[in-house]
Amino acid sequence: MSITSTQQPPVAPGRRRDRARVVRAVAAAVIGLAMALPLFWMLLVAFSPLADLHTSQLRWWPSAPTLDNFRRVFRLPVWTWTMNSTVITCLVVVITVSSNLLAGYAFAKMRFRGRNLLFLLMLSTMTVPVQVLMVPQFKLVSAMGLFGSFWAVVIPASSTAFGVFLARQFMLGIPDEVIEAARMDGAGRLRTFFAVVLPLCKPLIAVLSLLTFLNQWNDFAWPLTVLKDERLYTLSVGMQFVNGQYTADYGAIMALALISILPMVVLFLCFQKYFVQGFARSGIK
Repeated sequence: MSITSTQQPPVAPGRRRDRARVVRAVAAAVIGLAMALPLFWMLLVAFSPLADLHTSQLRWWPSAPTLDNFRRVFRLPVWTWTMNSTVITCLVVVITVSSNLLAGYAFAKMRFRGRNLLFLLMLSTMTVPVQVLMVPQFKLVSAMGLFGSFWAVVIPASSTAFGVFLARQFMLGIPDEVIEAARMDGAGRLRTFFAVVLPLCKPLIAVLSLLTFLNQWNDFAWPLTVLKDERLYTLSVGMQFVNGQYTADYGAIMALALISILPMVVLFLCFQKYFVQGFARSGIK
């Protein structure tokens, strides 16, 4: 009498890889749809007429797509707010990225007493809530006579602990032999940094620039605190003028929010390759 085996035949390695690819593709599609849903809803509300927004019926497409929400938004000084946001954000990006790169180079490639302790103290500031720092920052800005100007927004954001940490982690991957060769050729520390280290940090610069841009462009609380002139308001602060005292114009709010995110989407699409490379080479998972 023969005995029939119930053991399943082994799965070929190629088939396993195909199954893993399908699982990853399905997971990526589900996560992508979940993340794209708020953006789709923003587009839906921005192009919906007021009649669709005042009904309790759920609509997945406007009954009559319109630009009326954008017309109401552009009655406000949107271009002035956009220019203010652009000027402040560009200043913050240039100053912050420059200071983070220099500090990261010092912590990664220079030897000095108390380096590790100073680095740990700097990292510990990341645990302090931003709201706790607003009062001393406000007193400092007022004492410097900068209250009400663009510099009151720019100077407190002139460096970030996370940016220094990211720059240090990236520059630790640069071989010391390259820096030593530059020093043997007579290059000083600054020349070595600008001529040798900086050209190797393009992915890092892209990451720091994009993160700083996103953070500053979306900042609301601090510009609202230190900018007293409405003509100096940024786009995120100016968004409060769309709201009424008792009602909210959701169509205009979403239209203005859609305008505000367009620069960030364009920047990310342009620098996404360097963005991924910068995080990969920094050793941050």
